[in-house]
Amino acid sequence: MARDLTRITLTDWGLTERGDDALLCVSELAVNALLHGVPPNRCFRLCLTLTTDGVLRVEVHDSGPGEIHPPHAAAPEAERGRGLLLVAALADGWGVRRRVPGKVVWCEFRSREAP
Repeated sequence: MARDLTRITLTDWGLTERGDDALLCVSELAVNALLHGVPPNRCFRLCLTLTTDGVLRVEVHDSGPGEIHPPHAAAPEAERGRGLLLVAALADGWGVRRRVPGKVVWCEFRSREAP
């Protein structure tokens, strides 16, 4: 659902240039929130913002106590552990900030056409 909402929103905003990168990052952040950040019977919040200078900001808010660790290379045979590496590689910036309760993991995409 997070990917579908993002795809529809990006289309409505006319943002197709970095859409695939944004969709992949939304998927990774949403899955991380569900697996590691959302306590039972709670959900996460997805916020998409477009600034006046064309920067797309993706935020995933969760209410869990989990920590976000800097991405590191996963073992080649590992089935998990590459999500934040993908976000770091595809987005122009990303980070984490605390909120009460939980945290917000965000990433940003600047238009390559912007000055």
